[in-house]
Amino acid sequence: MEFTKIIENEIKKASNYNLNTYPYKYTDSLENLTIYDFDKPALADVVKTAQKKYLEYRKTTLYERTEILLNTARLLEEHKETMAEIISYEAKKPMKFSMQEVERSIQTLKVSGIEASKLEGEYINLDVAANGGGRDAFTKYESLGVVYAMTPFNFPLNLVIHKVGPALAVGNSVIVKPSEKTPFSTYFLKYLLEQSGLPEEVMQVVTGDGEKVSDALLSHDEIKKLSFTGSVRVGKILKNKIGLRKLTLELGSTSPLYISKNVKKAHLEDIAEQVVNGAFAYNGQVCISTQRVFIDDEIFESVIEKIVQKTKQLQYGPLNDQTTDYSDLIDSQSQQRIIEWIREAEQGGAEILTGGEKHEGSVKPTVITGADENMKICSQEIFGPVVVIENLRGRNITEVLNDSPFGLNAGVFTSDLQEAMLLSNNLDYGQVLINDIPTLRFDHMPYNGRRNSGYGTEGIKYAIKEMSQLKMVSLKYV
Repeated sequence: MEFTKIIENEIKKASNYNLNTYPYKYTDSLENLTIYDFDKPALADVVKTAQKKYLEYRKTTLYERTEILLNTARLLEEHKETMAEIISYEAKKPMKFSMQEVERSIQTLKVSGIEASKLEGEYINLDVAANGGGRDAFTKYESLGVVYAMTPFNFPLNLVIHKVGPALAVGNSVIVKPSEKTPFSTYFLKYLLEQSGLPEEVMQVVTGDGEKVSDALLSHDEIKKLSFTGSVRVGKILKNKIGLRKLTLELGSTSPLYISKNVKKAHLEDIAEQVVNGAFAYNGQVCISTQRVFIDDEIFESVIEKIVQKTKQLQYGPLNDQTTDYSDLIDSQSQQRIIEWIREAEQGGAEILTGGEKHEGSVKPTVITGADENMKICSQEIFGPVVVIENLRGRNITEVLNDSPFGLNAGVFTSDLQEAMLLSNNLDYGQVLINDIPTLRFDHMPYNGRRNSGYGTEGIKYAIKEMSQLKMVSLKYV
């Protein structure tokens, strides 16, 4: 069965709600697909079903949940070309990057299964307390209930799995609200999970306006956890609505990078290559896209020249061409906003070294220097193909990087061990990556932001614990 028919069948499962379709137009092989605009009565029924399915699914064993996740990983491996095609057309992501996302997603599912089998509590010596003798005690992790997951367009499969995998691993049911721009990979994932043994409706997909859907779902006490990846603005709104329930927010960043004069000169060519990859992969539509680069004065001219040269070599092209480095942005609104931010910087005295113009549905990869801290390209997440490179000019790099409303990933290139250790301790970021760009994430590592970059921790092992609740059991025997 062709994938469009599978997705269409998954969407039609909500046809009994008599919903309107959501007004978003898709392209290429997805152009005939439409999604529903879920209303309050439909969402109330979804929650009711999710709670019922949770009460059944929580009784499954860790072995059974592990098998479901590992079987899904194997099935996704069999269908990886199909899934990559879905991602490519819905997210306008070049095929080579879509395939990379699918490969990561397979690994994320595997880690979810493995970590599910390792979910263990601990023995507690209660006789440490003066009156604690004659007791044995232990802890255990239990499921929460219904998890609500909201995901953005840029990694429409892997970011869903980062929420669904841990939720299912611990025995929760899950309701997924994908971006209205990229819902189809989520539907196909649901199909693969159920083909791999997940009981029907343990995972449900809802679509429509994010604010209306969230308001309706969060009005139900059965929702015990919200996991959201998206903008700072929406994250703050959701945090005010969630109350005492569990919450994970993965929000924005300007992903700074420091290149020290202590780097070995032989490494500068490779570092420049990494900067270009980190800034412009998938048009910079990545929450940890390398956006701000600070370079010591002694090597500034050499490094920025290499970066500009390599940026000019990037090729625009069709999605299915393996030589395509960048293609159209997700929509025309994003293109217009990025151009406006570039123009603001240019009018404020910043210098555009390359790019800065529209090209088809995209923006040419852009390198800017001489920007001011208050410009949007410096103070906000641009989520586009723009990198701002500045000469450090003797400033204290710790103060420069920590003076930011964001605190997700920070990268440092240095060959000096003392400098590396000093910065790793002093930089106020969730992840400090020594001799790597900030555009780095392994799916099993902890992933958390500080300040406006987030709340709570992702990364499979850590997310599993955030999607569960700890219980202590004490047994008095004398």
